Amino acid sequence: MGPAAPDDAGALTALLAASFLDDPLTRWITPDEERRRRVLPGFFRVFMELSADCGGVLATADRSAVLLYLSPDGLAAAEARGAELEERFRGVLGEDARRLAVITALQAERHPAAPHCYISFGAVRADRRRDGAMAALVGRVAALADAAGCGTYAEASSPGGEGSCRRNGFVRLGPDIVLPGDGPALRPMWRDPR
Repeated sequence: MGPAAPDDAGALTALLAASFLDDPLTRWITPDEERRRRVLPGFFRVFMELSADCGGVLATADRSAVLLYLSPDGLAAAEARGAELEERFRGVLGEDARRLAVITALQAERHPAAPHCYISFGAVRADRRRDGAMAALVGRVAALADAAGCGTYAEASSPGGEGSCRRNGFVRLGPDIVLPGDGPALRPMWRDPR
């Protein structure tokens, strides 16, 4: 378990896209299933490249689980690339980029001000779920944050994601972020450095 190699990006992006096909968050962004199936690989390619540029891609040795995160410096770099990233997401999502912008704005309102590592997305291959791989990857990011003396933040979109965070000492950080129009909720989670 450790940093992913550049050669792994395609397989790990495909894993993220497959894992999030029926996730409430991506269903809200792109309601049509066939369209969602087509756009998710490009959607996750943008996130994968951003995280990889900042050294924030972890995977299990067999590449059955992946976790994307940004360090405090990575968050600053992502913010500086905001216009470029918006353009890339518009190119991938088309009209659905408006929904992503809504999520991004709601997340920005709730992001902690204290320096932190931000876990953005994680996925586990279906046959390896519940074997502790995601909790181990989350624990690795938490250990990196501890070494840097900063907190760790995530927004869980599923019970499994929340459970992986809780097993690593995360606690709920305020109320859920609820997306408009009876949309799904994201649960903000925080872990103090140790």
